[in-house]
Amino acid sequence: MIANSRTVLRDLFAAAVAAASPASCVPPNLPPRPRGRTIVVGAGKAAAAMAAAVEHHWDGPLEGVVVTRYGHGVPCSRIRVVEAGHPVPDAAGPAAARDILALVSGLTSDDLVLCLISGGGSALLSLPADGVTLSDKQAINRALLKSGAHIGEMNVVRKHLSAIKGGQLAVAAAPAHVVSLIISDVPRDDLSIIASGPTVADPSTNAQALAILRKYEIETSAGVLKRLNDPTLETPKPGDIRLARIDNRLIATPQMSLEAAAQVARAEGFAPLILGNAIEGEAREVGIVHAGIAMQCASHGQPAPAPCCLISGGETTVTVRAKGRGGRNAEFLLSLMIALDGHPGIAALACDTDGIDGSEDNAGAVLLPDSLERIRRAGLDPQTLLANNDAYSAFEAIGDLVVTGPTRTNVNDFRAILVSGKG
Repeated sequence: MIANSRTVLRDLFAAAVAAASPASCVPPNLPPRPRGRTIVVGAGKAAAAMAAAVEHHWDGPLEGVVVTRYGHGVPCSRIRVVEAGHPVPDAAGPAAARDILALVSGLTSDDLVLCLISGGGSALLSLPADGVTLSDKQAINRALLKSGAHIGEMNVVRKHLSAIKGGQLAVAAAPAHVVSLIISDVPRDDLSIIASGPTVADPSTNAQALAILRKYEIETSAGVLKRLNDPTLETPKPGDIRLARIDNRLIATPQMSLEAAAQVARAEGFAPLILGNAIEGEAREVGIVHAGIAMQCASHGQPAPAPCCLISGGETTVTVRAKGRGGRNAEFLLSLMIALDGHPGIAALACDTDGIDGSEDNAGAVLLPDSLERIRRAGLDPQTLLANNDAYSAFEAIGDLVVTGPTRTNVNDFRAILVSGKG
């Protein structure tokens, strides 16, 4: 195995994050200055950095409010930045959402609403619909996070319990021109799912949201059930005339970040093979599949001969079975490690591009050929750690956590596996 695999892996991750930096992707996508007012609103882990980029490059007056996760703020002079709870919403999110709705209300067709949207916006822009309480949304969010539901399912539920998501922010801003700059963190870049689509027509229904809650056996309050059983309380659908002046623009995507990392891999002498930008499923199962592909490359040169780099993105899930620490990237990597069983020619990294893997302080971790042996020397059993959803402890014990702090962007998970040969 090459001696500097850790450095190469970290460089790949840095390239992926840089490709989605608001400082680089926001300015080229700014619309022309309107005849009337410019109102900036937004939500997500990148919202504050996006707002700072707007302020730096906008040539006219503006005002606004954006909400981001605690610790992800950036100083702004004209746009107010609010920090709120994520992934479980707190009272700061609804307060910011109410301020945003107030700002975009009563505008004219000469005005511009510049909406800055990124991953995390669903929890951060949490304004309960009539009949739904914040505690309802908090309880449902917690249950969905533990259930193994994928992001699309979670956001269908969130939209139908919200007063601002699922196109409702855009309806409130009519007849102003709304331009949304969107950084995607979801599989297939579905605009209606990113941050639960506050400026996007919603094709999903109350009935689908209710079916998802039943699928995962999530208990709900009488108020939630009443709302989801009322067909008159639907989100705006495709073709709604109130959404006629909406311009939703994707400015950064997982695929762009994977391609940036592929360029770095090629420069380091590894032939890049992008496996997919929208890989989903249980993190531990995805880890086993990736291990199989990597070992096939090492042993048989298929689907790519060594030296090669397998790159993938998407959002896996973790069905929480125990009380250990660790997000989906660390769990993926621990499962990968067990399946590789100390293969001497393979190293890997798995990290969340927002810098936070789950609820811990790490972005993810690095796996080296001797990681399995070092964990065992530390007196830990990898299989037990995996069973306990305790991947964080595994990589913490050997000093291989990746800790970046908030990156202030988010294009979902990033995985890279270096295959140098049979070993």
